[in-house]
Amino acid sequence: MSTQPPATALPQFPEGFLFGAATASFQIEGSTTADGRSRSIWDTFCEIEGKVANKDTGDPACDHYRRMPEDVVLMQELGLQAYRFSVAWPRVIPTGTGAINPAGIDFYDRLVDQLLGAGIRPVVTLYHWDLPQVLEDLGGWQSRDIAGWFGEYTDAVTSALGDRVTNWTTLNEPWCSSILSYTLGHHAPGHFSQEEGLIAAHHLMLAHGTAVPIIRANAPGAEVSITLNPTQVIGPESPTDADRDAVRRADNILNGIFFGPLFHAAYPNTMLEDVDHLTDASWIHDGDLETISTPLDNLGINNYFPTRVKAGVPGANPLGMPGCEGVEGVAPEGQLTDMGWECNPGAHRDILKRSAEESGLPIYVTENGSAWPGDVVTDDTGSPAVHDPERTAYLLSHLAAVREAIDDGADIRGYFAWSLMDNFEWAFGYDKRFGIVHVDYDSQVRTIKDSGHTYTEVIKSNTANRG
Repeated sequence: MSTQPPATALPQFPEGFLFGAATASFQIEGSTTADGRSRSIWDTFCEIEGKVANKDTGDPACDHYRRMPEDVVLMQELGLQAYRFSVAWPRVIPTGTGAINPAGIDFYDRLVDQLLGAGIRPVVTLYHWDLPQVLEDLGGWQSRDIAGWFGEYTDAVTSALGDRVTNWTTLNEPWCSSILSYTLGHHAPGHFSQEEGLIAAHHLMLAHGTAVPIIRANAPGAEVSITLNPTQVIGPESPTDADRDAVRRADNILNGIFFGPLFHAAYPNTMLEDVDHLTDASWIHDGDLETISTPLDNLGINNYFPTRVKAGVPGANPLGMPGCEGVEGVAPEGQLTDMGWECNPGAHRDILKRSAEESGLPIYVTENGSAWPGDVVTDDTGSPAVHDPERTAYLLSHLAAVREAIDDGADIRGYFAWSLMDNFEWAFGYDKRFGIVHVDYDSQVRTIKDSGHTYTEVIKSNTANRG
């Protein structure tokens, strides 16, 4: 039997705080060739030898495309107040630009209606990494034209759903779509170019800025956001000047590359200096930063762990990131998740506070969660259960850190657990499980884990305490 902490031990949040869970289209939908959907860059990436664990693909994933109504019922059972999901560009506009696929947009139309009928707020992300392959073939995020392509796609989706959806996010984690994908090669399309990562980051932000006024026109009164994945960069306890420089360099490429243009209409000067041997930055055109810094209503933050660095060999770049010469990674400390990520609620609190200060905006924690080995369905009490004490502890400690950040002055208005259910975890395939709901990929049976039940109790406790 699952044992949950008493309600009095559960973290309490201000009136109106929003509790939800999050997913992404490619990770859960499956049906990758159904109803006119075209290939995405992730369909292609999965076919490249050695890129994805076990040669896993995005099909069937969680079969959400066909099981969506029952998944909404599951959200109701969990007591979710909001559900953050992404729209699949290849499903809505299979050719990347041009004709809208009626079956594709209909799926999201029905999903929104199902959510609203269940009393759950839809929070829609327009881009969570599944770029149509046809657009990658035309240059993808290396092409300035993609800002216009993304604007056209944004117009199609928001025209269809903007009468009911009041929370829009342009991009999810552009750092992953740029540096992780075009420089480090870990994600689709799997390139290894220092300059390409920088160009992709800029064009992602340009696309974001292009999309914002389109959303506002099609969904008047809606809140518009972008979701970043900043990380608290931690140096040695007794740093040398070289260590401080290492922290600065790492922070620039991990955080400042987006904080600067989005909220200060400028790249960090020191970052541009750090990368001037890699690029002439001619991809920054007049007016770009004005477009990129178009005002937003809130900021989404995805955070899971901090990053530790120290001074390394001068000129060497073992991290492989632009401008990180002389920077060396340091092993994470303390308890580690199945991803090898450091459990550090204090760092979570601190990066939320910094994000609020940098942006001057209300913050939503749009993803936070953990993967652990050993998620096994048992039936020792007459009903299926998954006992995941580590995930439960992580959830509660990081919710407590959110509360601490609020107490320290950060305007944080909601928390979305990652993830609603186990899913295709990108390059790790189906090996890593983040869900508060277990998915048996053979039978597609869903089982709420102990962590999910605990989250329900958190939501109930906060709702009850609001009278």
